[in-house]
Amino acid sequence: GRAFGMKVVCWGREGSTSRARTDGFEVAPNREAFYENCDVISLHLPANKETYGIVTAGDLARMKSTAMIVNTSRAPIISKGALAEALKKGRPGHAAVDVYDEEPLIGASDPLLKLPNALCTPHLGYNDFDAFEKFYDGAVDRRLAFAAGQPISVLNPEALSKR
Repeated sequence: GRAFGMKVVCWGREGSTSRARTDGFEVAPNREAFYENCDVISLHLPANKETYGIVTAGDLARMKSTAMIVNTSRAPIISKGALAEALKKGRPGHAAVDVYDEEPLIGASDPLLKLPNALCTPHLGYNDFDAFEKFYDGAVDRRLAFAAGQPISVLNPEALSKR
């Protein structure tokens, strides 16, 4: 956010907010203020039992009609179905996502895909052609080397002696 000239405000558990303060970021006084005052919220959380549904319909309803929520982490972080319903009601006003309630995304059935205020990309929207090509070229190179009996990029070389 700072790279784009944004004022960055964080909210989360004590460990996260403590690190944010140490790194010079402002921390919202509470959950409600965070959702009510932010213009852009970008989610950066793993999906686990502690974070499933951590962003609720109530949180989304607090957001400004001009605000945007960005979820490129995992869909279950937002309560199932809550984002599409919130966008239909205009709070938040916009969303950008590359994760969906049902994945893989088949048949364009996710309701977010039909909303004019949702920017939706595949879960590799972060990637570009060159990076994608390098990634797959490397994978092919490693498979060919292994098939030729000359493994490369082996993280546990001691396993090779146990074949």
